Amino acid sequence: MAEVRQNEVKFDPNKLVLTAGSTSANEILMFCLAEPGEAFLIPTPYYPGFDRDLKWRTGVEIVPINCSSQNNFRITMSALEEAYEQAQKLQLKVKGIFITNPSNPLGMTMNLDELNHLINFAMNKNIHIVSDEIYSGTVFDSPSFISIVEALTKKGLENTGISTQIHIVSSLSKDLGLPGFRIGMIYSNNEMLIAASTKMSSFGLVSSQSQYLTSRILADKRFTIKYIKENRQRLKKRHKLLVFGLQEFGIHCLNSNAGLFCWVDMRHLLKSNTFQAELELWKKILYESGLNISPGSSFHCIEPGWFRICFANMTKETLHLSLGRIKALVDSWECTNTCSELSATAQTKI
Repeated sequence: MAEVRQNEVKFDPNKLVLTAGSTSANEILMFCLAEPGEAFLIPTPYYPGFDRDLKWRTGVEIVPINCSSQNNFRITMSALEEAYEQAQKLQLKVKGIFITNPSNPLGMTMNLDELNHLINFAMNKNIHIVSDEIYSGTVFDSPSFISIVEALTKKGLENTGISTQIHIVSSLSKDLGLPGFRIGMIYSNNEMLIAASTKMSSFGLVSSQSQYLTSRILADKRFTIKYIKENRQRLKKRHKLLVFGLQEFGIHCLNSNAGLFCWVDMRHLLKSNTFQAELELWKKILYESGLNISPGSSFHCIEPGWFRICFANMTKETLHLSLGRIKALVDSWECTNTCSELSATAQTKI
């Protein structure tokens, strides 16, 4: 964890709880930090699986912190306050804020201003912060990754009360490409939380085989450092290939620097500025182009027309093929629009 964060943060193994993947870690934290019917605030857009992972068994409610493209989906203090007020209107007690840094689906790291907003807000409201940092090892471009605990240290608050209200979730799934090993973790300065999480982790233990193999991998420092470096370089090249390819036929992406995906702006391809039009475009891409990219509405995005495209789980040849299919889709859309305009003009003259 320290190596991935470039040794800006020191970690105490006694404050670490291992779980069967980050999914289990996130659910355990919800069980420990909130009662059924209480709420966590989450910035949008966010990973759709959180609706299942955080809510189904715990009974915890999610209240969105609505972020928009006007400021590249950055978290603002006004958005935090609006979400908190919305929770109060719904008569929900807010127990904390849940963030993913780097973001899924944005593929973007949070900046220091955002993290400071979150820390100040949590201090003011006396609530927790859970920072899911499973993509920290995938940061392939500037700005560099800033962990929530690093932001806390920069503010000189690492030994104050707020430090016991900030909790990190991490995993080896993305950092070392080991999703099948199911190795996640909770890190916290809160001794009571660590004690409770340790007991609850009994329902989602890491298998002995995974523990053995992982210990052998992590013991080879030379390999892990080289792997993370090489992985970042390859992600950067693949990201560049996708972004430049889309730009050639008029599709732009959010300026991102991490993750295995791009947040892609296809608003100009919608027939209308509605989520129904977004769904129609998604079906067209799926059934006619044979590509499954995720619509923004599934991530609770408040603006129709954004899509998440994954680029890291395919060969370069497959990515080129996919780009060709998207280009054909755009050409078809432009041709259809041109024909419709010509038809409308002809009818007007008649």
